[in-house]
Order: sequence, then structure tokens, then C-alpha cells
Amino acid sequence: MPLHQGEIPVDEDVVSALVTQQCPQWAHLPLSLAGAGTDNTMYRLGADLLVRLPRTAEKAPSLRKEQRWLPRLAPRLGFRIPEPLHTGVPTSAFPLPWSVYRWIDGEEAGPQTVSDWAAFGTDLAGVVRELHGVDLMGATGTGDLSWYRGGHLRPCADWIGRALADCRTIVGAQIDVDTLERMWQAGLARPEPSGPQVWLHGDLRPTNLLVRHGRLHAVIDFGGLSVGLPDAEYAPVWDLPPEARHAYRDAVDVDDSTWLRARAWAIAVAASGIAYYQHSYPAFVAECRARLRAILAE
Repeated sequence: MPLHQGEIPVDEDVVSALVTQQCPQWAHLPLSLAGAGTDNTMYRLGADLLVRLPRTAEKAPSLRKEQRWLPRLAPRLGFRIPEPLHTGVPTSAFPLPWSVYRWIDGEEAGPQTVSDWAAFGTDLAGVVRELHGVDLMGATGTGDLSWYRGGHLRPCADWIGRALADCRTIVGAQIDVDTLERMWQAGLARPEPSGPQVWLHGDLRPTNLLVRHGRLHAVIDFGGLSVGLPDAEYAPVWDLPPEARHAYRDAVDVDDSTWLRARAWAIAVAASGIAYYQHSYPAFVAECRARLRAILAE
């Protein structure tokens, strides 16, 4: 089902044609659907490759951004990130750029894959500290490296207010949206962060955290890569069990104001996700609902 207006349809035949035309050295490899997110559709190509195709023209710049910056970030990081191998060009069948990456083995973080949630939280905090500590290499939070999650909360107040109002209609019978709105307002009331700006992944949800042998192994999907303030980077930790979240906070060692702003970002992203995807992406809406329940349970 399409998630966005203007979505470009894609199937195995389209991907096979793209690979055959532009990467004939890989044309003989078997192709299978590997998954789809809010921004991209993925196909596994052979045992070692992944094809990633943006859903809409608005999502395409994220792939070009990954092509430019991931090879520069990878040598500076101690954890595995995607490795772009080929930049596909638009065709009549698929009129957007697309990418081929090296496949990374691993399973999504979850109760069946993580052996010790406290250790996982500590490991994730280490990943975040390491990424935030990488030199900007001249990059600034402008152009394709500018994203609302690297900015301040207050410019988002109006549209997040509307999203919370929508949530009250959609899930208000099951979730205490009034309390969530008070928590959102508490984050807004805190002093705005003053910097410094750092590299941000932008979407460290469990689906973008790969696990091997029970431990965090790799971070994928840098489509939200940006340069900005780090508060929203901490928000996805409410997608993890409490023992992971507590270990994470201890390890990142942020003050109460930062944590309350991070919680407000967690509410904002989940509320807007429920409002936007309520009819098109039930699995993502379920993730958003679970996050809001975790916030209320604290």
C-alpha cells in the first residue's frame, strides 16, 4: 500500500531491469524483497548486496546524502554502518536515483535478539557519543544536512499540537493524550539547547539497530543524517525496555532539561506518526503507540 502521495511503484521486475541495465556484473544474482520502511523499499541482491529505492522524489536526496557522507564517516566510527557501492541513475521505469549497498548481517533489536538490555542501552549510548564526537569535516546544518529533529522544539509547536489533537481522536480512548500533552509542554518550557551542533543519525529506532550474538552490531538507514542539536537523537530510547533506557541515560550523562526535551521529541515523533500513518502503515502506528505507552509508564 502506498504511504505517501506521489509514490513511485516498484516491484521485482523493475529492480531486476535496473540492475541488469546499470550493474550487469550483478545481473545473475537472485533478487528478493528485503523490506520496506517509510522512505525506501529494499531488495536483497544475492548474499552480499542490498538495493534501496526511495518511495518518492522527496526521499531521493537522502540516498545521495548517504552516498556522499557514509564513506567519510565509516573510517571514523568503531561500529558498522552501510557501505554504498553503486549510485543508480533514473530511468523511464524508475525515475529516481537508487543505491546498492553491501549487505550487513544481523537482526532487528528486539526481545528475541537482544540478550542483555542494560548492556544494549550502554552500547547504544556509546554509538551515539561516538557519532556525535566525529569532526564535522566542514559540514553544516544546511541544505540536505538540515532536518527539524536537529533543531529546537518551539518551531514545531503548532503542528505537533495538531498531531496531539488528532491522536486524541484516534487513540484517546486507549492512551492518556492529556498527560502526554502536558509532558510535551514541559519539554517546550525548558530552556532551548545552545549547542554545539553534531552529526546526527536522526532515527535510531530498533528497526535501524542490528544485533548479532545478542549485542548491538550495526546501525543502518542514515537517510535522516543531519548536523544539529542532539536532543531528538535520544528520543528513540523510549522504544526500548526500561532497563535499556536507564542504562542509556546513565551512559550518555545528560542533564534533566535535555532529557525532558528528548522525551518531548519522543512524544512529537510518535504523535505525528500516528496522525500521518493511521490508515496506511499499521505496524508503524503500533510502534508509535507502544512508545507513547512507555513514556506514560515512567
